[in-house]
Amino acid sequence: VTGLRRTLLIAVIAFAAAIAGVFAGRAILPQTSHTGAELHALLHEDLDLDAGQKAKLDQIERDFAARRRSLELELRADNTTLAAAIEAEHGYGPRVGAAVDASHMTMGELQKATLEHVFAMRLILRPEQTARFDAAVVKALTADKR
Repeated sequence: VTGLRRTLLIAVIAFAAAIAGVFAGRAILPQTSHTGAELHALLHEDLDLDAGQKAKLDQIERDFAARRRSLELELRADNTTLAAAIEAEHGYGPRVGAAVDASHMTMGELQKATLEHVFAMRLILRPEQTARFDAAVVKALTADKR
């Protein structure tokens, strides 16, 4: 019975850590799905991109998708490390702290990569297109998401 209780306790702690990680990620990282959809629609439907711009945009999007996937996999690995640290320490010890710091570093890298992606897209635009793009980016970043 003691072994079963210990296993259940570990499972509950790991689950709680995973849920906390999701909430922390949503609080820290920009909500890219909605913002990305708006920017994607603006770029592909409203800005009248020429063929050269479309080709460059396609490459920028492929490159970012690969980078984002890589960082998301790294975040999953960070969560696994955090779960193992919680299981080993059963409290906020040095391993848990280091795992949280590593996760935050990866989240920061994802946010930086997202911003680099946005600026790369902006670089392919003509001057008359950039004002609309900039306004959409500012709106996406400042809109009340509640």
